[in-house]
Amino acid sequence: MPEHSDLNWEEYREAIRGMRFFDPHIHMTSRTTDDYQAMFDAGIVALIEPAFWLGQPRTGLSSFKDYYSSLVNWERFRSSQFGIKHYCTIGLNSREANNEPLAEQVMEILPLFLYKEGVVGVGEIGFDDQTAAEEKYYRAQLELAKQAKLPVQVHTPHRDKKNGTERSMAIALEHGLDPAWVIIDHNNEETVESVLDQGFYAGFTIYPFTKMGNERMVKVVERYGPERIMVNSAADWGISDPLALPKTAALMKMRGIPDDVIKKVTYQNAIEAFGQSGQIDESVFANGLAIDQSQKMNGNTILRGGQQPRIAKDSLLIK
Repeated sequence: MPEHSDLNWEEYREAIRGMRFFDPHIHMTSRTTDDYQAMFDAGIVALIEPAFWLGQPRTGLSSFKDYYSSLVNWERFRSSQFGIKHYCTIGLNSREANNEPLAEQVMEILPLFLYKEGVVGVGEIGFDDQTAAEEKYYRAQLELAKQAKLPVQVHTPHRDKKNGTERSMAIALEHGLDPAWVIIDHNNEETVESVLDQGFYAGFTIYPFTKMGNERMVKVVERYGPERIMVNSAADWGISDPLALPKTAALMKMRGIPDDVIKKVTYQNAIEAFGQSGQIDESVFANGLAIDQSQKMNGNTILRGGQQPRIAKDSLLIK
């Protein structure tokens, strides 16, 4: 086994050649066409893009409308141009739930988007600072999920994560949700056991320097097995890696984890959890989407002067 500094992605990607991956949490609005191309080349055939915070607060309802519309329209088109099936979850994120006057307006328009084609859940919702307002709108959106018969994608807080995770699960159960319909995301070693024991899905975000590294992820799978565990990249506007999922699969392969286990945590479990929405047909993407980059949406194309997206990724390990 080479030293960690020698684990170059381009060298070890051959270990997963032919595998297919489903990233159930990645913010592609923040990514480039190069990222889409690299993801496709690495075996990612489908993804879910949750609605989330943009880095600064939105100032009006129109910006929410435009953002949700981009998730169910333009971003789905852009993804298809690289052979990747795009789904999304729609929700009011926890940070912006604290602007109650605006949050009230957003709650009124959410049903307009939750029933759109390709929307596979309500999310990502939950807690950030664990305020009363965050709880109020988390509860309200759990009720929307029940009405729409959609899974729920829960964002667990970065601070006081263990208590926030327990609180998130307790409230979901209080509202009568089947834990098998709730994906508790951004887990770590101190939350995973409780999440699994209570019957929820446990999502793990492989995010450089924070959340979860992929070496730690391998150890989690070795300890807990593959049931109801799924790996994602998040890959938003911060320092992140859209290839975190296939890189983690490659590392699992190198560490001797069986292919069927790797498939469950990097592909199958996501389909089973979010497929409860009735929106996911695996046969559509299992053998790859037909790519026609001559297509346009509203007169727009991803092509610029015939240029093709380039690929520039090298590190396998994500610390």
